[in-house]
Amino acid sequence: MSASSGFNDEKGGSSSVGEPEYGHDPASGGIFSSDYKRHDDLKEMLDSNKDSLKLEAMKRIVAMIARGKNASDLFPAVVKNVACKNIEVKKLVYVYLVRYAEEQQDLALLSISTFQRGLKDPNQLIRASALRVLSSIRVTIIVPIMMLAIKEAASDMSPYVRKTAAHAIPKLYSLDPEQKDQLIEVIEKLLADKTTLVAGSVVMAFEEVCPERIDLIHKNYRKLCNLLIDVEEWGQVVIINMLTRYARTQFLNPNVNETLLEEAGGEKAFYGSDDDEDEDEEEKEKKAEPAALSKRKPYVMDPDHRLLLRNTKPLLQSRNAAVVMAVAQLYFHLAPKAEVGVIAKALVRLMRSHSEVQYVVLQNVATMSIKRRGMFEPYLKSFYIRSTDPTQIKVLKLEVLTNLANETNISTILREFQTYIKSMDKDFVAATIQAIGRCATNIGEVRDTCLNGLVQLLSNRDELVVAESVVVIKKLLQMQPEQHSDIIKHMAKLTDNIQVPMARASILWLIGEYCEHVPKIAPDVLRKMAKTFTNEEDIVKLQIINLAAKLYLTNSKQTKLLTQYVLNLAKYDQNYDIRDRARFIRQLIVPTDKSGALSKYAKKLFLALKPAPVLESPFKDRDHFQLGSLSHLLNTKAGGYQELSDWPDAAPDPSVRNVEVPEWTKCSSREKRKEKKVEKPFYSDSEAESGATESADSDSDTASSSASPSGSEESPSGSESDNSEDESESEEEEDEEDERKKKKKEVKKPVRESESEQSSGEEKRKPERKIQPRKIESESESEEEEDSESESSKSEESEEESESETDKKKKKKILSKPPSKPPKKESKKEKKEMSLLDLDDFEPSPSPQVTPVNNFLSSSLVTDLEGLSLSDSVLSPTITPSGGLRTYELLHRITGEGLSVEYCFSRQPFSPDPHMVAVQIQFTNSANTEAKNLHVEDAKLQSGMRIKEFTEIEMLPAGETVTVVMGIDFCDSTQAANFQLCTHTKKFFVSIQPPVGELMMPVFMTENEFKKEQGQLMGMNEISEKLILGERCQGEHTIVQRVTTAASLSRVPCGSDRECRFAAKTVTSGSLVLVTVVARQEGAAQLTVNCEKMVIGTMLVKDILQALTQ
Repeated sequence: MSASSGFNDEKGGSSSVGEPEYGHDPASGGIFSSDYKRHDDLKEMLDSNKDSLKLEAMKRIVAMIARGKNASDLFPAVVKNVACKNIEVKKLVYVYLVRYAEEQQDLALLSISTFQRGLKDPNQLIRASALRVLSSIRVTIIVPIMMLAIKEAASDMSPYVRKTAAHAIPKLYSLDPEQKDQLIEVIEKLLADKTTLVAGSVVMAFEEVCPERIDLIHKNYRKLCNLLIDVEEWGQVVIINMLTRYARTQFLNPNVNETLLEEAGGEKAFYGSDDDEDEDEEEKEKKAEPAALSKRKPYVMDPDHRLLLRNTKPLLQSRNAAVVMAVAQLYFHLAPKAEVGVIAKALVRLMRSHSEVQYVVLQNVATMSIKRRGMFEPYLKSFYIRSTDPTQIKVLKLEVLTNLANETNISTILREFQTYIKSMDKDFVAATIQAIGRCATNIGEVRDTCLNGLVQLLSNRDELVVAESVVVIKKLLQMQPEQHSDIIKHMAKLTDNIQVPMARASILWLIGEYCEHVPKIAPDVLRKMAKTFTNEEDIVKLQIINLAAKLYLTNSKQTKLLTQYVLNLAKYDQNYDIRDRARFIRQLIVPTDKSGALSKYAKKLFLALKPAPVLESPFKDRDHFQLGSLSHLLNTKAGGYQELSDWPDAAPDPSVRNVEVPEWTKCSSREKRKEKKVEKPFYSDSEAESGATESADSDSDTASSSASPSGSEESPSGSESDNSEDESESEEEEDEEDERKKKKKEVKKPVRESESEQSSGEEKRKPERKIQPRKIESESESEEEEDSESESSKSEESEEESESETDKKKKKKILSKPPSKPPKKESKKEKKEMSLLDLDDFEPSPSPQVTPVNNFLSSSLVTDLEGLSLSDSVLSPTITPSGGLRTYELLHRITGEGLSVEYCFSRQPFSPDPHMVAVQIQFTNSANTEAKNLHVEDAKLQSGMRIKEFTEIEMLPAGETVTVVMGIDFCDSTQAANFQLCTHTKKFFVSIQPPVGELMMPVFMTENEFKKEQGQLMGMNEISEKLILGERCQGEHTIVQRVTTAASLSRVPCGSDRECRFAAKTVTSGSLVLVTVVARQEGAAQLTVNCEKMVIGTMLVKDILQALTQ
């Protein structure tokens, strides 16, 4: 088997000696194969005791399935291995079973106990695969087992298993619809899941099982909007389509006022009619309309409506065409007219994709361009037709070009059409001629030009072109027949040459309809047609009969005998329609005794004025289907299509989307309290309204101005100013003056001297800190519901980063001055509010100062501070590395010709944008001459990255140093930001590459919150490594110092002495990063990192391992 198996392995590894190769066509040669021992070697391998052989056999079987070969006869041999202990074999067995369980249900049922055991397996992939196989066995007898499995999986720790549970729900529903109520409960539970992995799958299950239950979406609406950007692409499509339907039922029409104005303008002319009687009524109505519009409240967009539009807009840049199409249809159906234009560029970009994608996109563009023509006009050239386009794409592009045609661009479009007529594709040429006809109908100025052009086409050699031109000219002539008798004469001459039935019929209809314009030619045409009557097509015969009747009524002298001859021929025709038409017309136009009263009105019947046909786009009314849906593509309602409801007249209650927080969680959940406190940190009501961004800006301003030690005194006085605004100014000034004097004295003393005062300082600090939170909570509770989640999360992030600095500043302040008496008002509040329950409830107020703590605290003092009681460790969660911030060289002074540049990551919130990493850059001018106009240019960034340049430095004198801060959004990746650093004479290419530890900001957590979040980030989101601690890294303090130096993490309190916990959030996406270091015997330790972003987790593990093993 050596040579042949080696050869087979090269070809794909799925065939064996016992299995003949049938070539690429699965149908070729297999029927007549005389080899009855197919797959025998695979069965032997599956029955062997060696896992390696089983694994090889399963790989080959799965490869066979992938190539489209039937491997169902191996089912008994494979299913025996479902209980195999080798995890790799087990995974492949489950892959096989998912494929064939439905076909071999009886055999699959025998192994159902094994699948149930698989649901309890410690490996999440096995649990998910077992559930997938179980839901693939479509036998009603196991419905209860499937239901139980889905319920358990919905509560699984692994998001991957929960996602699989969501996938199993529609399968169970299609097997047994009676389970709907129980499945809705599971869907409701899964909708509350905060993981991006689950979101798309559960919304798909919701759409399949209970799309009418939009009440389940209310509480999860904002969460789904915020998660949308991180969900996988197909999940995004499902969620966006569902949210489009949801928004149409919950929000008001953003274009309601424009629609009313259009209707008012369309239904009534601006000026009254000439009739005196109607003038008064019309004037009254005209006055009433503006009055009705003015009574109507001005439209104000619901914040949740805006949230949806804002969070979906970035997805227009998605690489997946379905996601872009979904966002485009959402904007078309939900956005105000002024904002819909953003989708045009994205849709035009999709037209560079495959022809299948182009076809779907153009169908939707054709529908949009009827109502929103202006949106696509700038991209007119993108719809020009290429010779390589398939016919269906060409026809759709023609449709769009015709929709976009107006007085300004019609000449360009007609020149394009002129070229298209020369194409070899006859269907496309016919469509072009129809498009010219539509342009002529819609734009009166070019009607004559188009008509002349079409008449020229009548002399074309190609019969199909001539025929289509005749049909279109016939429609155009109906608009102004009296002006174009020459064209009718010219067309009459064509009856000898044109053989296409539709074209001949159109010419005959024109001559009959306007026979008074061509009185000499019409009878002669009838004479010629009478000769060939028996050989004509049915459609032409009917028009010959009509022509004869019309000429008999207008010119009976010349045509009486001809008409009788034609009617006699038609009387014995094979087609009963023609026979019936002949009998009917004879009775009408040739009066006899028996003919009824209708014969008097024959002229009115045959020669009545007929309205000109309206040439409309076939896409005119398609927008009642949801764009991007199969129903819209087919222009008919497809199975499972959910119709878009009309906009509600009155807005439903928006409070249904507010998520209620139980009272007990308000005390224990730290993040919820932050949302409240962030509202009014230091400012008055008028300032607080300006939002989190402005407060962050002012924080940074204050920080730069208060580099002196006195700046740290603003924190207590700031809390007082919230309590009483009248007294705050005077008290603040007095306090600050006192503190400055004390500071000057205390700074001279050595730091050790102040250690004895530590306990008294702490006692004073506790009541001071407690005053603020209660006040702020009561003030901001009324405003809590008004702020959107996104705003609060931004302010949370900026607050979290400043916590660590604030704690150290407070400690520094207390240690460096004796306790002073607080004001009387404060002492009263202390007595009132001192209770053990409140110890958990306070939080340091965010201080704007950025003074490094390392200059004031010795390392032993840091250790002492860290060894405080649990309540104190809650107050001071973060320890900044005593080594200071690490600096990196950006530009060497030799390369920079005397200008050297260094940078460091300041680990402070970047005030203009909290989603950016703050990078502190120090310029030193070592040259003899001054450097001018230092600024950043030509940033070359990876997709999604952003940069906020520092303000240009106009002049840097020789020997001077200046420091600036710039912000970079690294998009949670360690890819470098490349840009040019420019002076007035030179440009230097530089790049800043962040260590993974600088892409995050510290987060404060309690022990319980840490455990809860860690429980949700298990499985694939958890990375563990064993290590031996370095000789200098044995103490708890050293471990904390090394970890916080390696990454911007916050210490989380922990009851165990041998365990250190840290928490942070990534700056851009806010993904949690949890780090645990557990010290064991003899210097051994275990490092665990839990993170939603596995790449960041892996890189962080490497960095921390390196830091701890040195």
